[in-house]
Amino acid sequence: MTLRPWILLLAVGCLASAGFSARGAAAADPVSFRSDLAPILLDRCVACHGPKKAEGGYRLDSFERAMKEGDSAAAGFLASNLEESEAFRRLTSDDEIDRMPAESDPLPAEQIALFKRWIEEGAKFDGDHPKAELVTIIPARTHPDPPEAYPFTLPVTSVAFSADGKALLAGGYHELTVWNPEDGTLVRRIKNVGQRTYGLALSPDGKILAAACGAPGRLGEARLFNPDNGELLKVLGTTSDVVLDVAFNPAGDRLAVAAADGMLKVFEVATGKLQLTITSHSDWVTAVAWNADGTKLASASRDKTAKVLDATTGELLATYSGHSQPVKGVAFHPDGAEVYSSGNDNKIHRWKIADGKKSAEIGFGGEVFKLPLSGEFLFAASADKTVRQFEAKSQKQIRSLTGHQDWALSVAYHGATKRLASGSFDGEIRVWNAEDGKPVATFLAAPGYQPPAE
Repeated sequence: MTLRPWILLLAVGCLASAGFSARGAAAADPVSFRSDLAPILLDRCVACHGPKKAEGGYRLDSFERAMKEGDSAAAGFLASNLEESEAFRRLTSDDEIDRMPAESDPLPAEQIALFKRWIEEGAKFDGDHPKAELVTIIPARTHPDPPEAYPFTLPVTSVAFSADGKALLAGGYHELTVWNPEDGTLVRRIKNVGQRTYGLALSPDGKILAAACGAPGRLGEARLFNPDNGELLKVLGTTSDVVLDVAFNPAGDRLAVAAADGMLKVFEVATGKLQLTITSHSDWVTAVAWNADGTKLASASRDKTAKVLDATTGELLATYSGHSQPVKGVAFHPDGAEVYSSGNDNKIHRWKIADGKKSAEIGFGGEVFKLPLSGEFLFAASADKTVRQFEAKSQKQIRSLTGHQDWALSVAYHGATKRLASGSFDGEIRVWNAEDGKPVATFLAAPGYQPPAE
């Protein structure tokens, strides 16, 4: 059971992404490493020659590394020298054992031609930093359109209410779907989103929607949209693995981005400027939260710890190691001196920042995912198919909501309308009246899906 949440990060075969493609430089234009070649390398080569695996001792996840030699002691690419460019030789080899990509179809002739021209033109780098990861230098891509009608449902890994509570957003496949929370009708679809969305956050003024999205082992992004019309405003935090969570600070001018590359980054929202890169965790950073005054960050990780960090300097202030299993959710206690964290040990832990020691815990019948804090309430969705509402100060349980037939993965609350929504592994969304716990709407978040006849 404990492995199942990570299945959410696998690509869905029947809805496979169209992938990257080079823009195809016009014959009169120099070949661009950044726009033409980096996307090809990222899509076809980095899986075997990147930070997680470097076959033959060769990496090409940055321009600088791609130009160096591997175990063969031959440089990957040499300016104006096709014969001694080892990577090009392997891309064009007739020997299936010798050729790259290994155990895969060769690159198309037009892509080989781009590499050939680029080398002949001097193998120039047209990015800002030769050491930068390829995924950070390529232009923001346009993602494939979602399917017009879903052939099956997908796990609902993220939900969020609009500022006025009249719309409910959910992560889909290369899209965000927008629903009427009162009757479950589809309102609109926001396209140009990463393959899957793992976290949604609305800015305090309600004008910006941040989506934590990506494709496992290939790409992660935080995409910022206008929630009213779906316009893409900005792309932040591009990384080589999925972005798992995003959170605006209380002022709304900074965005924290947590990713499966083990990093936590903080950006200035207006300019997109990277302000902090925090590498305190040794594995996926699964969730992030700000404290009430925006001076601290709390993070959760698959490395079985939760941490508190200074939001200005990134300095590590506290580490909690009491879970002994991957940690999935994190939230500050309203008093600011304690933190709630949840995870695969089927518990919510409450612990003190001052000494990193547990002060209380709440047991569940399954894994506990992210912990949204809204006003005076703390919410939890669990693999025991239940959504729970707690009084954040006292951790007293107010309500336990059942009805899902599969794991409850995500939850959101809108204070003004007193609506609570949750998404489950089987693609279902349920909306409740949080004042009395009565159901309002139940529907499948899969546009056009037709359930099989019984």
